[in-house]
Amino acid sequence: MTKQVPLGADRRDAIADAAIHLVATRGLRGLTHRAVDAEAGLPPGSTSYYLRTRSALLTACVNRMLARDLSASPPMSVGPPLDLLIEMAVNLARDRPDDLIARYELSLEASRQPELRAAIDEGGRQLRAMLAHVLGGLGVPNPSEAAWPVAAMLDGLMYDRVAGVGVTLSQEEFEAGVRRSVTALLDGLAG
Repeated sequence: MTKQVPLGADRRDAIADAAIHLVATRGLRGLTHRAVDAEAGLPPGSTSYYLRTRSALLTACVNRMLARDLSASPPMSVGPPLDLLIEMAVNLARDRPDDLIARYELSLEASRQPELRAAIDEGGRQLRAMLAHVLGGLGVPNPSEAAWPVAAMLDGLMYDRVAGVGVTLSQEEFEAGVRRSVTALLDGLAG
């Protein structure tokens, strides 16, 4: 059976997905337009047709991960906000480790590339706004201000899960640790 070659927006998504996977598995040195073409199963030159520069390719990675983050977030009506917050972090670390590893690689690169920094900062603002909404549902005072430390703590927990000693924990141990940490932080923010 012949592989279906994506077109239009689907092709852009396939390019970004392949690029994210390459950044996660090979690092930024392994990310080339040619490597993305091969990883996505696209004809040579496809990636450079859609994303002419390396900067555009890196920004496409950030934007694709953000779109997935925003679409993966369940509505508040699905369950208790505390459980949703914990599940979002646990599920992201379990289901999308490539996204997390690529995000950390790209965040470091952004310290040297203003255009990439702008994309990462904008994505972070959108995710913190969503987090503030969840925190407001939990009754946390000043949820917009509290979103930053909560996001930073969750990011640290997820980083440790995919790139630190946290990889040695069972899924149950990791989830229990996230629950304990988030509960303690929220109790501190409420007090």
